[in-house]
Amino acid sequence: MLFMVVERFANQDAIPVYRRVRDEGRQLPEGLTYAGSWVEPNFDRCFQLMECDDLCLLQEWVLGWRGSGVTFEIVPVVPSAETREVVAPFLDRTDR
Repeated sequence: MLFMVVERFANQDAIPVYRRVRDEGRQLPEGLTYAGSWVEPNFDRCFQLMECDDLCLLQEWVLGWRGSGVTFEIVPVVPSAETREVVAPFLDRTDR
């Protein structure tokens, strides 16, 4: 399963998080995979795409960041290619 993890930096200060990742790594539990991330130009939020089959791994990872000043929102997502396959049979239907 894929998840968009929205990480909010306390006071738009990404330095402590980047320092920790540099010094200690991402500290992902085995089975939780980091796929990529994007950061807002104002350093308010980071959007991380993560993959795992066990939601407890995400919980474990988030708990490991306690006290770091960041908060997390976790949103399950579906790749658009898979969504197109689900939607395709409905595109030409006349009922709404």
